[in-house]
Amino acid sequence: MLYVLLDLLRERLDDWGIYWIFQLLDQIEFRALAAAAMSFLTVVLAGRPVIAWLRRMKIGDSGLTDAAGLRAAASSKANTPTMGGILIIGAIIGWTALLANVREFYVVLGLVVLVWLAALGGFDDWLKLTAKTRGGSRQGLRAWEKLVFQFGIGALVGFFAYNHGDSGAPHDLAHVLTLPLQRTYDPGAGGAISQGLIYLPRLVFVIWALLLITGMSNAANITDGMDGLAAGVTVAVSMGLVILVYIAGSEGTAQRLLVPYITRSDELIVLAAAMTGACLGFLWWNCSPAQVFMGDTGSLALGGTLAYIALVVRQELLLLVMSGVFIVEIASVTLQVGYFKYSGGKRIFKCAPFHHHLHMSGWTEQQVVARFWIVSAILVVVAMALVKVR
Repeated sequence: MLYVLLDLLRERLDDWGIYWIFQLLDQIEFRALAAAAMSFLTVVLAGRPVIAWLRRMKIGDSGLTDAAGLRAAASSKANTPTMGGILIIGAIIGWTALLANVREFYVVLGLVVLVWLAALGGFDDWLKLTAKTRGGSRQGLRAWEKLVFQFGIGALVGFFAYNHGDSGAPHDLAHVLTLPLQRTYDPGAGGAISQGLIYLPRLVFVIWALLLITGMSNAANITDGMDGLAAGVTVAVSMGLVILVYIAGSEGTAQRLLVPYITRSDELIVLAAAMTGACLGFLWWNCSPAQVFMGDTGSLALGGTLAYIALVVRQELLLLVMSGVFIVEIASVTLQVGYFKYSGGKRIFKCAPFHHHLHMSGWTEQQVVARFWIVSAILVVVAMALVKVR
């Protein structure tokens, strides 16, 4: 919004001799850093009154769990306010809208993904929290109901993102499948496109978008089971995406590093930076012992938005590397459920997702969280190394 106003008033401000006061807004790096800083401050400063409001509304976790071994630990967190994801989502939306160029299609679609999944998660949280007063269960939305809406936004994103790509060009890098170690450009060839790249057809692109957004959304949701765990991992992954968007949105940098240059994707750096700042600010209130949980309101939206950004800049596989903790978490649940049904009641892990298995194996909750943060940071470094090694 601010950038759009600057663009509209640029000539007049120049005539008045005061353009120099606002010219920092023309620098996308400044706007990204400002979005991160302001999102952080917004969540930190708004945290106390929002948490107090959630308490007054009695929007708190019940402390119930289906795992008998975790009931003692979970009971200590009973009545901790949840739906704290509204802090994160509100800060991201507000500062992205203010500091990004909201005339850019990719920014608008990113905000649609964020709002759509936050609304889905919020409705699920509300059903869980009001189950007793409604005489129902605490399970919220059924799995298939969630999937319908997740598949829906995934399919819409795939369709519109594909159409927005320059499909008329001989080599449309907005549709290319970027593999690790693969060169998009021939070194020293003046930006010549490498031969042998894989270009995804429309249907495959849409299906891939659908699966990626749904999978990452659910993976982040499953990881949100310990104080600071999901928020901390998201900070690391979103910081990695800030770098990837910066590279993909700069033609010279992308060609130098031999990765796809995606036209007009650079404004997504503001969205990714706002996510980093908001999640870092949320850790102020969510670190152990947590004063608030993000709930499905935050986790579903964060995971899906990470996937969307990576999809646009064609770095989905590097996202999977950076999101190794998320992947292990959702894989542990899938394996546990599948093996339980196949074996007639046997289990691979003491409890799924994997962070609970480690907790029940003797790790303290703080150890699990801190070590998962460390692993996530290392995986982001590995992903950045893979950008360079081609």
